[in-house]
Amino acid sequence: MDKSFIDILKEMLSFKNVIWPDVWTAVYETLYMTIVSTFFTFFLGLIIGTILFLTSRSQSKGAQVIYKITAFLVNLFRAIPFIILIILLIPFTNLLMNTISGVKGALPALIIGAAPFYARLVEIGMKEIDRGVIEAAEAMGATRWTLITKVLLRESLPALVSGITVTAIALVGSTAIAGVIGAGGLGNLAYLVGYTRNQNDVIFRSTVLILVIVFAIQFIGDTITKRIDKR
Repeated sequence: MDKSFIDILKEMLSFKNVIWPDVWTAVYETLYMTIVSTFFTFFLGLIIGTILFLTSRSQSKGAQVIYKITAFLVNLFRAIPFIILIILLIPFTNLLMNTISGVKGALPALIIGAAPFYARLVEIGMKEIDRGVIEAAEAMGATRWTLITKVLLRESLPALVSGITVTAIALVGSTAIAGVIGAGGLGNLAYLVGYTRNQNDVIFRSTVLILVIVFAIQFIGDTITKRIDKR
């Protein structure tokens, strides 16, 4: 006999099937995947985004070739659905991490999937810098490294922080998808325990905790952005 909506709602709020040690383990796994992948995504995306910005401004043929190749790869990896990307990267993941399962097995796909997205946000953030500021630094003889560290990164810092906040939240969603195929975390708990065993309270609890993580990331990101944005 099918359950009524009221019965499902009561089951969701009862938490009778929730095993709290398993829940906290899943929370740790989700946070671990999110924090580690966000850390590497930030630096990798920052490098790629800076390359995109600098080569797009250059008139040399070599720089234009680099821009087109980099932009193509960024657009390519952004277009691949995350669950397909995980499958495509299985040989690479196994070679790099010596495993294709668990939280470690999910990290390469999380980073490679998110870095191109963040790279575009970095490029957009740098394009919003007043062109006069960049031209003034170049006229004063600033080296490429000085231009990057003293002008581009400093002037675009609020946009960079805002962008990594958005990316980190997207990574939380990706960890849930990775969990469905055995990477661990709250997505794994919601699917393998909640869905397959028809335990709606487990699904509900996992969803609430994912939302808490997302809201916490957004709050932290917004707070930092407001503190560093002097405009």
